[in-house]
Amino acid sequence: MNAPTDMARPCADLTATQTSNRAMALPPAARSRVARGLTAAAATGHILHLQCCDRCGALQYPPREACGQCLADTLRWQPQPGGGQLLAQSTLRHSNDAYFAQHLPWRIGTIKLDAGPTVIAFLSESVTPDAARVTVSLRLDRAGEAVLVCQPEQEASMAADSKLQQQMSCDPRGRVVLVTDGATVHGQALVDALLAAGARKVWVGHARAVRLRQTPDRLATRPEVQVVPLDLGDLSSVAALGPMLGNELDIVVNNAQVNRARRAEVSIVDDAAAEMAVNYLGLLQLWTTLGPVLRARGAGNQGPLAAWVNVLSVYALQHFATLGTYSASAAAALSLSQGMRAQALGSGVRVVHVLPGPLDDEAHANVAGPKLGPAALASAIVVALRQGVEDVFPGDIAKEWRDRLHSNPKALERELAHESP
Repeated sequence: MNAPTDMARPCADLTATQTSNRAMALPPAARSRVARGLTAAAATGHILHLQCCDRCGALQYPPREACGQCLADTLRWQPQPGGGQLLAQSTLRHSNDAYFAQHLPWRIGTIKLDAGPTVIAFLSESVTPDAARVTVSLRLDRAGEAVLVCQPEQEASMAADSKLQQQMSCDPRGRVVLVTDGATVHGQALVDALLAAGARKVWVGHARAVRLRQTPDRLATRPEVQVVPLDLGDLSSVAALGPMLGNELDIVVNNAQVNRARRAEVSIVDDAAAEMAVNYLGLLQLWTTLGPVLRARGAGNQGPLAAWVNVLSVYALQHFATLGTYSASAAAALSLSQGMRAQALGSGVRVVHVLPGPLDDEAHANVAGPKLGPAALASAIVVALRQGVEDVFPGDIAKEWRDRLHSNPKALERELAHESP
């Protein structure tokens, strides 16, 4: 697959690059529209969600359009405790489905949830034949859809080498990772966290323009780290990256961003152009260069999923006038990343959106509220890779914005408009 060179037609070009990956075996992805409520919950974490009837309060499973008790159509998704009683278990040793046949055997169980409904879920290897109490959670499978997974009640997380964990996570242990910007303290903390998580090799991008300001010399002395010239504002620099890295790449973490934070002496249009050049166009070039490589790698991978992590901003979700042009560039990057995710489905690559609140750095110096430190951001990214989730909101402000956008987006829009500088 060749990376497209016509930057004016990214959608057509990007669609063409994925056609050869469609033949790989994946779990069945067909879901009803209402059942995708489970997928939405699994994408942000493992907490079990079920539909609850507004009229009679009955919990529903499987997902449905109308209440199974009173036929009301006002059903809302609510988090539920996952504890329950394991009623029966079995081992499947034959399947007519290509994906399941390739990974036999599969253990499944019937669980009576404490919340009420009875469900069928995959059993982790740690569920013993005589198990009684278990916990059910939601996970995204290799096709990006929700499945139910059952673990022993006291087990906090599945073992890294368990079949279910291997099939549903993007664990960095033993993997080759690219971090696009190692010049910032947040980028260097991310490299440290990936190495601590067991990454076999970390390529660290470093723009020559910032070399005199901050250098990752401390990281470069580690044998697992290879510093490479990479400036997302220079499209030729990005295009040269593919041949340099070869085809061993498992995970890309794009943390390179420009946030001009409105300097009075610089034109707002110049600020916007600088931010869009890296935050949107740089990401686009990076995807067209490395996306085909990563998707080809993911298609042939039977272990943990390949992953592409885009470190964006919660300001992509709602215009934030204090960082107005940056907020707009982040929104453009988020839209592009959603397209990347759509094209990566079916290729064994999970595209992860990390949407933090204000970072503890110079660009967010004039932003009120608690700031997210380097270690906290890095930890959130590693946890997301291990859990195989799609959407991450690190920090108190990011979580508050997420909840408010879900409950009353117009109220947040108006409040931010009144707070405009």
